[in-house]
Amino acid sequence: MSEIHNYLVNFKLENDNSMFAEESITNIDYFKFDNNNIPRYINEYWTAKQRQANSIHEISYRACFKPQLPRFFIELLTNEEDYIYDPFSGRGTTAIESALLNRNFYANDVNPLSIVLSKPRTNPPKIEDIIDRLATIKYDDKLSADIDLTMFYEDNTLNEILSIRNYLLTKNKLDYVDEWIRMVATNRLTGHSKGFFSVYTMPPNQAVTQDSQIKINQKRNQTPEYRNVKDIIIKKSKDLLKDITPQIRENLYEHSQKSYFVNEDARQTYSIPDNTISLTVTSPPFLDVVQYADDNWLRCWFNNIDYNHIASKIVVTKKIEEWNIFIKNVFLQLFRITKQNGYVAFEVGEVRNGKVKLDENVVKIGIEVGFDCQGILINEQIFTKTSNIWGVNNNNKGTNTNRIVIFRKR
Repeated sequence: MSEIHNYLVNFKLENDNSMFAEESITNIDYFKFDNNNIPRYINEYWTAKQRQANSIHEISYRACFKPQLPRFFIELLTNEEDYIYDPFSGRGTTAIESALLNRNFYANDVNPLSIVLSKPRTNPPKIEDIIDRLATIKYDDKLSADIDLTMFYEDNTLNEILSIRNYLLTKNKLDYVDEWIRMVATNRLTGHSKGFFSVYTMPPNQAVTQDSQIKINQKRNQTPEYRNVKDIIIKKSKDLLKDITPQIRENLYEHSQKSYFVNEDARQTYSIPDNTISLTVTSPPFLDVVQYADDNWLRCWFNNIDYNHIASKIVVTKKIEEWNIFIKNVFLQLFRITKQNGYVAFEVGEVRNGKVKLDENVVKIGIEVGFDCQGILINEQIFTKTSNIWGVNNNNKGTNTNRIVIFRKR
């Protein structure tokens, strides 16, 4: 048996205050494919409480996984200075966790918003530098938006947003402090508390349409109130930076200088050299579960990104056959760039009420392109366990558990 097998079978959850920690026992079943018995390991391998994630991660992005997931695989399967990769980087969780663990990274996403949201957190400025830079940005009451946003923002708030947006878009070159301000402002555009620029709206990881927001305002009998944009940016910056010690800041910067942010189709990442990556940790788009482009139309506007162009490049499919073709082409690239004895940890979930188990499709695809499947890890927290461990049915929609298929390149 492999070292991974022995580790997962004998795993005990450590450094966790849960009263159920002593009940952490690995269950094993097997998935048969092409004369192969693929083991499935079921346990609570990490929790949100275990080794609380660094505050620098706390940027909202829909359908992102928790930092504990990439940390688990990075610590288990790689060494310091190795290169870690995520072809669907999103908010940059894998990249940032890699740098925190003294690894280098390639972070790719077809949506350029990913770089806007992730790159600044690998080179975070000091809070006093953020405050000083914001003080230099003057508000211009003559600016007007090119789209109607009055259902989201009070007039003075909108003017402050437009002034910061204009400053960022007209500056010849943004430095790391400007990039940080852009990242935080992008993240604070809409939400459900006074910590965001907008009136109460949907959760902060998505933006509803203007018409939908008008209906929300009518239903709640609300009108946008004034929000001090600079104060909100400063407060969120302090929250993000609270765990950043001088040593962590130095480590993040050091590894960011040896790492790469890529804006390519995950099926065509030719800028990444062959045999470079020690570990890929990622989660791809799941069938038709999440409309990433629709969620981010307002963030695209703020950053002057063509929303329609991005929407046309993001793969959203309802048919499992089309999804399989897409993922296979991604895996062809993963096989090319993975080092010998390197790994892929590919996180998928149960969709359509558990009727479609994407992990079983991924096993077949990975083996077809040449990888050796090490097994399927199912991370299942105590509160999600049911008497039928394979058919988790406590949720009606969405992903019930983390299901990660582990591959190795021989």
